[in-house]
Amino acid sequence: MKLTRRLTLAAFAGALALGTAMPAFAADLIAIITPSHDNPFFKAEAVGAEARAKALGYETLILVHDDDANKQSQLIDTAIGRGAKAIILDNAGSEASIAAVQKAKDAGVPSFLIDREINATGVAVSQIVSNNYQGAQLGAEEFVKLMGEKGNYVELLGREADLNAGIRSKGYHDIIDEYPDLKMVAQQSANWSQTEGYSKMETILQANPDIQGVIAGNDTMAMGAIAALQAAGRKDVIVVGFDGSNDVRDSIKAGGIKATVLQPAYAQAQMAVDQADVYIKTGKGPAEEKQLMDCVLINADNADQLETFALKD
Repeated sequence: MKLTRRLTLAAFAGALALGTAMPAFAADLIAIITPSHDNPFFKAEAVGAEARAKALGYETLILVHDDDANKQSQLIDTAIGRGAKAIILDNAGSEASIAAVQKAKDAGVPSFLIDREINATGVAVSQIVSNNYQGAQLGAEEFVKLMGEKGNYVELLGREADLNAGIRSKGYHDIIDEYPDLKMVAQQSANWSQTEGYSKMETILQANPDIQGVIAGNDTMAMGAIAALQAAGRKDVIVVGFDGSNDVRDSIKAGGIKATVLQPAYAQAQMAVDQADVYIKTGKGPAEEKQLMDCVLINADNADQLETFALKD
């Protein structure tokens, strides 16, 4: 945290100096590219990055790739063509995004990745991601406790192309599989989608009416699952998510979803902008390309402190 604070203050001081010395010139541009803002997590990333960039004196270009690698490549071209000094990117696939990030690098535009890793090093300047395995274990431990260490449960997985989906699932199972009386009766991908979470839960529930729990790879799928369960009159089913959205916070406070895992989307995005600012000014990247930020369990005990993917003091 000391490193992040030092970079932030240095960048802020540099921005102030730049702003007073050259008021007649247009600000440099930072492109911020994420999946759809229909998911509040990705919207929080864009809002956090934009706020920090503007505070540091940059113009911003906000773009959405909708988890489409081809569209992402086109948006990278747009950022390059607009003369962006840096790209903040929550990418559209760990393998499919490598070429696009390399293309930006070859054009002299550095990329700073947030939330999702790519399967390559030395292409992006930094990759700032949540410690998904640590967070998943927190969520799984809470799930086991809520389930009383027994019962039939369902797992809703994220997109197969996203490394985070597999990491979270492994973190869940490395805990849950230690309890033989907890039995997974269905495991399906709902592609991080609330709509798919709802429809998949409806189908699974018809085939497995005796389920006692659902553990989801993100909050939007958890929200879809809880809506389907409530529509079927199954308010007794334990549901746990992952992300730390305001929607799930409100559901927890209302007695719906029981827990989630906060990953600091807003802070990650702002940290990426700080690192981009330092790189633009000095040509120096962080000491480590891949950087992990630990997650925090959210339940009824601390849900009141959660606001827009951050814990209030």
